[in-house]
Amino acid sequence: MAKFTSLKGKLLIAMPNIQGDDFNRSVVYVCSHNAEGAMGLVINKPASDMIFADLVEKLDVYSKGNLIDVGILQSLIFKGGPVKKFQGFVLHSADYFSPGESLKINKDFTLTATVDVLRDIAKGQGPQRNRIVLGYAGWSPGQLENEIMRNGWLHCEASADLVFSHNYGAMHGAALNTLGVDPRMLSSEAGHA
Repeated sequence: MAKFTSLKGKLLIAMPNIQGDDFNRSVVYVCSHNAEGAMGLVINKPASDMIFADLVEKLDVYSKGNLIDVGILQSLIFKGGPVKKFQGFVLHSADYFSPGESLKINKDFTLTATVDVLRDIAKGQGPQRNRIVLGYAGWSPGQLENEIMRNGWLHCEASADLVFSHNYGAMHGAALNTLGVDPRMLSSEAGHA
């Protein structure tokens, strides 16, 4: 039996045979991966109908006396995956941590899923770098490993510059380039010997 290798803290890069709006050309940051399954956030697909200002309003993040960093209000919100599409997560740099609320993934990345982190971001007191997503991607035990074996995903190291890139449209190609893979050379057809 093969030894289990966790992909926690890595990026999954969708191969051409992954279809559907949720995962086609997606890049997923893996927040958790163990024998019980995996959880990750799609980080390169903005929600077409929501920006940070909408979250501020819907979640009543603004309250009297709180200053809002006006520039941040136009920040994009991303579609994190097809599971619990209205549950929010903030994947962010490790410079921000809320005891009892934040989950340290590794030395560079932390995950927080509270309204407080949104308030701090709005006030300019949150993490220096962040990706706000709604929903997540989840895999049952062995499912992600099977998808990888069927050539559904590649994986690579996650750098902060790539994860928090403002050029989300080029992120899929940039992630492939970290592996030395030219996106134009990929085929959605699997080979058979």
